[in-house]
This record gives sequence, C-alpha cells and structure tokens, in this order.
Amino acid sequence: MDPTSIDRRLHTRFCDLVGVRYPIVQTGMGWVSGSRLTAATARAGGLGVIAAAPMTFDQMATAIAEVQTATDAPFGVNLRTDATDVDQRVDYLIAEGVRVASFAQAPGRAIVERLKEAGVVVIPTVGAARHAEKVAEWGVDAVVAQGAEGGGHTGLVPTSILIPQVLDALDGSGVAVVAAGGFTDGRGLAAALAFGADAVAMGTRFLLTADSDVPDDVKAVYLSTSVTGTVVTRAVDGVPQRVVATDVVTRLERSRLLAFPRAALNALRFRRLTSTSPGKLLVEGLRMKRSSEMTWSQVAMAANAPMLTRASMVEGRAEVGILPTGQGVGTIAELPTCAELIARTMAEATAALDRLSGTTSEN
Repeated sequence: MDPTSIDRRLHTRFCDLVGVRYPIVQTGMGWVSGSRLTAATARAGGLGVIAAAPMTFDQMATAIAEVQTATDAPFGVNLRTDATDVDQRVDYLIAEGVRVASFAQAPGRAIVERLKEAGVVVIPTVGAARHAEKVAEWGVDAVVAQGAEGGGHTGLVPTSILIPQVLDALDGSGVAVVAAGGFTDGRGLAAALAFGADAVAMGTRFLLTADSDVPDDVKAVYLSTSVTGTVVTRAVDGVPQRVVATDVVTRLERSRLLAFPRAALNALRFRRLTSTSPGKLLVEGLRMKRSSEMTWSQVAMAANAPMLTRASMVEGRAEVGILPTGQGVGTIAELPTCAELIARTMAEATAALDRLSGTTSEN
C-alpha cells in the first residue's frame, strides 16, 4: 500500500488519538519490544511500544532516547503498576514527552490522572468487560481488550466474545477499544473494525519480524509451532499464561513440589541482573502478595518468570526458557520487516473491506 494514500475506512479515532498513520499496535512484549522494534513499528506508521516492565529505570531511559533518535513518530512505553519506582517512571515519561503509557494491569486513578493532566494517552490492557468499565471510570483514553487467544498472560474469554462485550460496556464513554488476541494479518484488522473496534494490537506477529531482536534459533521454534502447539499454563508464575507447548513447560507442570525453591533461586539471579536490591525485591513480593490472592510459592514463581523468558528471548536458550505466544503463531510462516508487515496488513484489510462492501476502496 502506498503510505501517502490511506483508505479513509481505515483511518479511525485511534489514529487521531495517538497520532499514528495506521490503526495497528505492536504490543509491549517483555524482552522483545526494545528500542529497535519499537522504532521500526513507529516509522512504518503503527504504534510501537517499548516493554519497560523487565527493564531497569536506566535501561528504560536509554530505550526511550534510542527511539527518539531513530524517529520523530509517536510511540508508547509499557509499565508495571506494581513496580516500586513506578512514580519515578511516570514522571520520566511525562518529562520526555512520550505519547502513550500502556499498562498490563489497572494503573489506578492517581496514575491515570497524572498522565492525562500531562497530555499522555493512557491505555491499559483488560481481559473482561467489568475491567474495562472500571478503568473507564478513572478516565483512561483507550483499552486493549485481549482475548484468550492472545500470548503471554491472558484471560479466559475468546476474542470474538470479549470484543463485543467490551464495546457494549464502553458504549458512549468515548474510550477507544483496541482488539487483541490472535490477530496476525489484515483480515483480522478488518474483522476487528467490523466488530466496532478502533484498532488492532499484535504481539507474536511483530515478534516474528526481521526487526525483532529475538534470536533466529528461537524464531525458528515459533515458526515451526502449529495453531494447536500452544498451551495456557499456571506453572510459570501462578497465573494463566499462553506459551509454546515445550518440554520445559511440561516439566514445570509436573514438578510443582520443587517450584518454590527453584523459583526463589532464580528470583535472586534476576535481582542481580536488574540491580534490584534485596529490600526492593522483598517490597515487590509483599506488594504482589497484598494485591492478589497469590500464595508465597506463586509470588516466588512470578519473580522467577522473567528469568525463564529472558533465557529464550535474549540468550536464545529455547531449551531452558519460556516462549510466550498467541495462538496465531501457527498461521505465521515468514519474517517480514515491520514496514512490509504493516503495508501488507493495510492492503489486506482494504481488500477484505472491499469484498464485504462489493465495492472498490476510495481514498
């Protein structure tokens, strides 16, 4: 698709809200969505999102600077609301003029108000209509509604059911809805828009691009995975997470009795990698324990999860790591650049809309 010629049917309020050319979001995938992938997505006209959750503060600041050097297009940063330095990170996003702050968890009214007052667009991810209603009351600008087909931490409601529910719940609120969970191409974008969504978010599809820093050997594992080759497990960190069904996951499922000591040791290793003090690690654990119904074993497992994902996504050790993925992985067979992927997605969406209407698109 000619980037100077945009089908007006594909220019949504989301495009105006965040200032992007196309209604396509590259999700903030931990250990995957660094500055290179984010900048490539932004340059191609989509919304790239830095995954700052597993980064130290300094690493986040460096990634933001790298994207700002590579492009003047808007981009986002994904934050953890339970991070001990979340207030400092929010202040930094505001100071640096980052366009979008996204959250995998509910950010809380105070954080939403601070960001919005500074003109930052706030976009949390939700997995149920009631969650969408809650964050809408706090004044968020948009939500990413992720169905069960999505990769990584996910809910139980299929995308085709969740999106209409969230749209109904937010009807009249002015909150934009980004559909996520199993989307990989332009037909998916057209389907999301037909539901009434304002954009589509894709994770695995952007992970499997030439601009992703995920090691080639790990990408090869993803490319060889079928649509039935994923599993939702609680063995990684105590909450449902969709991953590639590997021998590692099978062993984790079978060895729950040894999960706590192994997880505790790996949590200490992760602390050294991220320069997190023992005190901060303890505070984070206590915060996670208070804000959820997790057992102490699950808290240790949650601290352990970044180590397992890092082993694959950074070190290339698929045999000892965890491979978060959406079910759409089984439909992906090659590694385009972000520019090629986004242009193709828009062309496919235009063709799908033409088929539905029986007409030819008008620019």
